Amino acid sequence: MQTNPTPPPYTSLVAIGDSFTEGMSDLLPDGSYRGWADVLASRMAAGTPDFRYANLAVRGKLIGQIVDEQVGLAAAMNADVVTLVGGLNDALRPKCDMGRVRGLLTEAVERLAPSCKRLVLMRSPGRQGPVLERFRPRMEELYATVDELAAEHGALVVDLYGAPALGDPRLWDVDRLHLTAEGHRRVAEAVWQTLGYAPEDTEWRVPMPATAPPAWLSRRVADLRFTRQHLLPWIGRRLTGRSSGDGRTGAHVSAQLGQAFWITPVDHTDPGPVTDWRQVGP
Repeated sequence: MQTNPTPPPYTSLVAIGDSFTEGMSDLLPDGSYRGWADVLASRMAAGTPDFRYANLAVRGKLIGQIVDEQVGLAAAMNADVVTLVGGLNDALRPKCDMGRVRGLLTEAVERLAPSCKRLVLMRSPGRQGPVLERFRPRMEELYATVDELAAEHGALVVDLYGAPALGDPRLWDVDRLHLTAEGHRRVAEAVWQTLGYAPEDTEWRVPMPATAPPAWLSRRVADLRFTRQHLLPWIGRRLTGRSSGDGRTGAHVSAQLGQAFWITPVDHTDPGPVTDWRQVGP
């Protein structure tokens, strides 16, 4: 992967999408989520005075909801970099109109690409197991569309699907749907390098060291816990038309005003490590 000798002059980042970009399950002590987009923003801000960041992503959102609720807000912010990851929630549903998904993803890219200096799309990772195999054809159809749109509109593509190391179950939370903190860190590194920054970890694609598989009984207990705590509630939401994102707004969206807002490092004029962020605007 080629990198530039000096950091690119990106001064702002907007991230939109679903739970993958919101940061689940990279849980912080205060109960909030961090995730790859926050990690990436902190890295970019560390070398850029007055850097601004906004994460508009909301868990459970389908591509139509991302287009309706997030794309317009993101486009209006005229960020240097916009990341868009969406459509996988649609593809993982029992019934999915992939033609409609392609159309909506195309609409999102056509609206976002002119609004920013660099649009970043992704081929999302897939956890090894039966779910991946069952939905692999849809996922690959989705990612083929991502590649086509990127070529047409000059967007970058981060190929996480093509990194087998990210399929390791140890990089996924107990809900088997979301990456752990280490998984999110690797994704942040992948996006960082794709944007042209010098690598901080040249081995993010390297598989984790092999360990002995858990005992049969431990696996069965984990399967039962997963079914009770995560799978059955997920099925229940699908059957009733509910979503884990119902009633939620992005981390940097004012529900009262219906507007997105920026955050910037507290020491925003000092391009050093980010210790905290403060809100800019309403």
